[in-house]
This record gives sequence, C-alpha cells and structure tokens, in this order.
Amino acid sequence: MAAKNSTRDTVEDSSAAVPAARPASAGELPVRPGEDPWTPEEVAEARQGLADDAQRLRAEIAASEDSLAGLMRDSGDGAGDDEADTGSKNITREHELALAANAREMLYQTEKALDRLAAGTYGTCEVCGKPIGKARMQAFPRATLCVEDKQRQERRL
Repeated sequence: MAAKNSTRDTVEDSSAAVPAARPASAGELPVRPGEDPWTPEEVAEARQGLADDAQRLRAEIAASEDSLAGLMRDSGDGAGDDEADTGSKNITREHELALAANAREMLYQTEKALDRLAAGTYGTCEVCGKPIGKARMQAFPRATLCVEDKQRQERRL
C-alpha cells in the first residue's frame, strides 16, 4: 500500500521529471543466451517509450480525477432521481475510480521500470536474477519477471 501512496505523491507533482540517475548504456543490460546485446538506440527507445507512457498516464490520472470531482459534486444533487438514475451515477463513479486506480498502478510500474533502467537493472528478473530477455522487455517494458517465474506466479494465484 505504501508504494501506491508514493505514486500518488508523484502523480500530484506532474512536473516531476524522469529520474536523472546515470543512464544504463548498451551492453550493460542483460540478455538471454542467443539474444543480441542492447544497442544504444534500443536503450534510448525503451527509455523514451517509458517516459512517454508516464507522461500520458499522468494526464489520464489528472483527467480522471477531474471527472471524479465532478461526479462527486453532482452526486449530492440526486433529489428527484429515480433508482435507475442513482444506480447509473454510482456505476459511472465506480468505473471512473477503477480507471484511475489502474492508471496509478501502471504509472507506478512505469516509474519503477525507469528506475531500473537508470540503475542498469532493467531486464533482470526480480525473483531469480536471470535476464528476462530483450524480446520480452521490448514487448512488455514494465516486466519484472522472466517468463518462467511469471508462469510460476500465475499458477499460484
């Protein structure tokens, strides 16, 4: 839960920049056997893609919070509403809350990926420490687990 609160702090300060830590250079990032090493262009592309996602998610969260504020303000004006109107307002509010929570979680994952990229640990499995795989990281830049550990995690759920 504490992790999500720290994301909320980051969301409120939408001017927060991407971490300025030492950028990971090509060749430092792990790859699986048989994969080509990361090129400087691929590292820059991954970094830019994550930064763009973070910016987009911050904008989505801000828009969602504005929408929620309007829904909460209007929810008190229910005098004369029938049950269907009240139910519709509740469903809309719950949907907007779910969208905002999802965007916050995605932003948190994106910021953690940027942190790992800056620290040179991007592409390393958090469970076993082995390379996640360049192809997997390019397909899903927020990945924290190799395929094997992700499958184990999903079987336990």
